[in-house]
Amino acid sequence: MSDTTSPGEAAPRAGRREWIGLAVLALPTLLVSIDVFVMLLALPSLSEDLHASGVQQLWITDIYSFMLAGLLVTMGSLGDRIGRRRLLLIGAGAFGLASAASAYAVSPEMLIASRALLGIAGATLAPGTLSLITTMFQDPKQRGAAFGIWGACFSAGAIIGPIIGGTMLDHFWWGSAFLLGVPPMVLLLLLGPVFLPEFRNPGAGRLDPISALESMAAVLLAIWGLKEIAKDGWQPLSIAAVLVGIGFGILFVHRQRKLPNPLLDLSLFGSRAFSAALVSLFLGTMLTGAVMFFVTQTLQLVYGRDPLHSGLWMLPAILANTISFGISPKLGQRFRPAYVIGGGLVLAAVGMLVITMAEPGTSPVVLITGFAVVFLGSGPMVTLGMGLVMGSAPQEKAGSAGALNETSGQLGFALGIAALGSIGTAVYRGTLSLPDGLPADAVRTAKDSLAGATEAAGSLSAQVAETLLTPARAAFASELHTVVTISGVLLVATAALVTSLLRHVPPTGQPAAEAPAEGSEDSVPATG
Repeated sequence: MSDTTSPGEAAPRAGRREWIGLAVLALPTLLVSIDVFVMLLALPSLSEDLHASGVQQLWITDIYSFMLAGLLVTMGSLGDRIGRRRLLLIGAGAFGLASAASAYAVSPEMLIASRALLGIAGATLAPGTLSLITTMFQDPKQRGAAFGIWGACFSAGAIIGPIIGGTMLDHFWWGSAFLLGVPPMVLLLLLGPVFLPEFRNPGAGRLDPISALESMAAVLLAIWGLKEIAKDGWQPLSIAAVLVGIGFGILFVHRQRKLPNPLLDLSLFGSRAFSAALVSLFLGTMLTGAVMFFVTQTLQLVYGRDPLHSGLWMLPAILANTISFGISPKLGQRFRPAYVIGGGLVLAAVGMLVITMAEPGTSPVVLITGFAVVFLGSGPMVTLGMGLVMGSAPQEKAGSAGALNETSGQLGFALGIAALGSIGTAVYRGTLSLPDGLPADAVRTAKDSLAGATEAAGSLSAQVAETLLTPARAAFASELHTVVTISGVLLVATAALVTSLLRHVPPTGQPAAEAPAEGSEDSVPATG
């Protein structure tokens, strides 16, 4: 089906069937988000059982996100060509099979291979669900609510992953955590053909394999390089990987301009609303995602909470996020997206300010309060920004738009961890002051990171360990405060930029004629 609604005609409203279809899409979305965090919790026990080396552990952890990010653009475009529901169901079947294979892996190599398949299958799910939501919900107000529910599920998975994974690992073997992905995918396979519509672009042409390889190389190399920079600093190989990835990206763009049926239609960026929303999602994810990483580290390393209890402490942030995703579409119906998104980012910056008041030796309440405010303020950016990205694209290009939405988030998160993590590491090492008399090995490890200090303290007596950990935790608090301060300032700058670029986009569902028009790309109704 295609959206044939004329400008003066009201869009058809979704009924019960479409809302059930959204529920069918939401649960797999939640599970895909949970997967990465479950993997981190299961890693120690599975590494012991499978006798995985350090290098193999890295591949087991990272191959999923690498394959997922590298294939998003290709899978989004493929869904537009062969049918979005069809590709989604193929991906769901593959995800379920790969989850079962991961659970019963008998060697590191088998687990790496099954995790790679999980990443490939996962790349079909996010753009597929987003494009299908665009097809199912053509009324802008209903579409905004649907995106809010989808975003809440995706975001919640990052928080409740440690809770669910920790509970499973406390009661069952490590493979049980991977089996979480099987029932939702079976449900999707059974109910998808009944409640999800099919859509394909008959004029899309054949998929260009060279473009697919170029896009995959660009994203994979860039994200791998950024992750290595976050882990080991600015090493020549990591920097070279990022630069080569950028080079492949340039080649990819050049090729798309010449192809009659490109893998990615660059004319999408001709819409100012589309480009501005994509920039806001990239920058917002870069800053808030990095802070989420630091907050979880602080809970575990400074406040001594295990992953399960860290996840429980993060529940207020889930609640704030859910509330924000629920009210953001309603605010977008009354006010211009520019002001709602910009105001939300300023509120998130206030949350960053609150986090700077958190100190070691106190309760995590201040830290979590600040983080909950960050999540409350970031809701409009996700829901309305995603709505603008998807709504600015024609129906036949919705798969590609969804892929770009997800790829911007993956790149933003990786860049945020690399850039802000590098700054934080420099602050930690510059402010750490250890007393004399500590073992040389412990001092050397502690100077690398708080995680290293915590590991070194495990082999020391309680009194000596506390002598090592107290200054290390204080240095990490300085690292956290510096990172959130920088993030807060950049969030305010992002708010100003987004407000300026989107100020002419009307509220959701309002006819374009009611808003000042400054170009056709900004005079379309907002759909967030």
